[in-house]
Amino acid sequence: MESSIEVIEFALADGRYAIDINIIREIVEMVPITPIPRAPPYITGVINLRGEITNIVNLNKHLALPPKELSKSQKIIVFTADTIKGNNVGIVVDSVASVVVVPVSQVKQASEESGEKEGNYVKGIINMFSAGETKQGSGLVIWLDILKLFKDIEKK
Repeated sequence: MESSIEVIEFALADGRYAIDINIIREIVEMVPITPIPRAPPYITGVINLRGEITNIVNLNKHLALPPKELSKSQKIIVFTADTIKGNNVGIVVDSVASVVVVPVSQVKQASEESGEKEGNYVKGIINMFSAGETKQGSGLVIWLDILKLFKDIEKK
């Protein structure tokens, strides 16, 4: 039996991305985000999620994607606390598509030669057409290494 990966697919700045499902705690509707004065540009602010302060990372800025105004239609993906050393962290995404189980044979591993900053956070490219998707679109989804991104944020 072929091994597979389980990811959650989401949209961000006209692109399709995926993150490992095992590090996601929950997906919540957009709530007001409180900006933090003098915070680094990759921090959007914080939210109160059932009494817990949760930091919101601006993935667009960190991946050098076009900026987008926050809207009520967006979602917040909140990660498990052990993802970033016990801290509550989330990211804003434009929409969440679904949880997908993808055979490893449908994933092209990312090249280590990429000199691009955002290229360092790509685990691979998932060919959703080969995984059985029939929707319109490119059929290609960028599988992000969000743990590596958070480790780089911790260093700053």
